[in-house]
Amino acid sequence: MIAPELEPPRDRQVAALCYRTAARLEILLVTSRETRRWVTPKGWPMAGRPDHAAAAVEAFEEAGVDGVVSERALGIFGYDKILKSTEILAVTAALYPLEVVILREDWPEKGQRDRRWFTPAEAAELVQEAGLAQLILDFGQRAG
Repeated sequence: MIAPELEPPRDRQVAALCYRTAARLEILLVTSRETRRWVTPKGWPMAGRPDHAAAAVEAFEEAGVDGVVSERALGIFGYDKILKSTEILAVTAALYPLEVVILREDWPEKGQRDRRWFTPAEAAELVQEAGLAQLILDFGQRAG
């Protein structure tokens, strides 16, 4: 492990942990456009919007959901984003819980991504980022 003061700076993103509670707590994941792996909706901060609101916009665009987003992040997780140029960018994403109120049939990235509901344990197993998996498990224990 690299000492924190020696780690390269990381770019910052915002992410939404979309969830619903009916009979049980469920987490909504989407596939990434390039690698088709399971991820949470995420993107870059937006000028003129607080980070939690930007995360809600990403959730709408990538997963077709509207809901109530928390102003407080659950935590942060790091990952390596592979750019179209094949350059690898170290990113830190703040994860905001978003309770899904509306699940739309049509949304901006519908043809580019799949979406599916999972239990917190299943969702944590499917994501590749260990930090994100732990945040999902912790959320599941607190909310479930």
